[in-house]
Amino acid sequence: MNQVIIQGTDLKRFYSVGGGIFSKGATVKALNGLSFTLEAGKTLAVVGESGCGKSTLARLVTMIEEPTEGDLKINGQNADPHVRDLRATVQIVFQNPYGSLNPRQKIGAILEEPLKINTSDSAATRREKALEMMRKVGLRPEHYDRYPHMFSGGQRQRIAIARALMLNPRVLVLDEPVSALDLSIQAQVLNLLMDLQKEMGLAYLFISHGLSVVRHIADDVMVMYLGKPVEIGPVEDVYAHPRHPYTAALLSATPIADPTRKKNRIELKGELPSPLNPPPGCPFNPRCAYATDICRQSFPDETAVGEHRFHCYHPL
Repeated sequence: MNQVIIQGTDLKRFYSVGGGIFSKGATVKALNGLSFTLEAGKTLAVVGESGCGKSTLARLVTMIEEPTEGDLKINGQNADPHVRDLRATVQIVFQNPYGSLNPRQKIGAILEEPLKINTSDSAATRREKALEMMRKVGLRPEHYDRYPHMFSGGQRQRIAIARALMLNPRVLVLDEPVSALDLSIQAQVLNLLMDLQKEMGLAYLFISHGLSVVRHIADDVMVMYLGKPVEIGPVEDVYAHPRHPYTAALLSATPIADPTRKKNRIELKGELPSPLNPPPGCPFNPRCAYATDICRQSFPDETAVGEHRFHCYHPL
């Protein structure tokens, strides 16, 4: 077993919203009891619809926010944003390569900034490290003095990846890093990420809406619904034998390149419930074809079949 880099135990993150002189505020349970581990050199994909808690998890892991409850350890230490070494351990690549780079800075300055803030490197050393990282992500030395608007979306995402790697982190949080790119460019960026993972021994927390991208890059996949994990396991097991009805519905909506393979589309009825007022019991029960009274009363305990784990009273 590889070394565990990140371990989350029963993580919860609640937000208070609204409230005023005449009205009572409400609580959004963005994460409501999430446990997971991420090992060195591995990729854990986190998938689910908007509002399931994926981006909240990213903010906790990158120490932008602290959990309301639960325990988060990075490199065996309690996650503390004030510990400089821990901040360098986990870095993030955002979804939008057009919005995540400062348009007024040249690429060289963008890449050197993390070193300027966090190290005592000389200007010559910073430049050398920036040029080396540009080479690793497939950018040329002449790009050093250019501005972000002079690059395509795929090139900008390479710049964002290079910036995230400047402090030699052990973990990259990839928040939908290819969803804003064309399909052909998506494949190039995913291949780059896999090459960098092998070369640098990186662990990835890969956040995605879609399961089609995840299959090619992830070792394990965690499916979330309304702040709770409903299924987690090795990616091939989950794809071949989804046990939770929500996972099966997501997979049935995933495009398949084989035209001879028959697909049975599972249509989910109803809308995603509001996180301000989640249903009691299993949060998926109002949209589930298999739901019974017990599903509406309590959230099911975890069931494990080997490394494949799920929360469901009526697994498939």
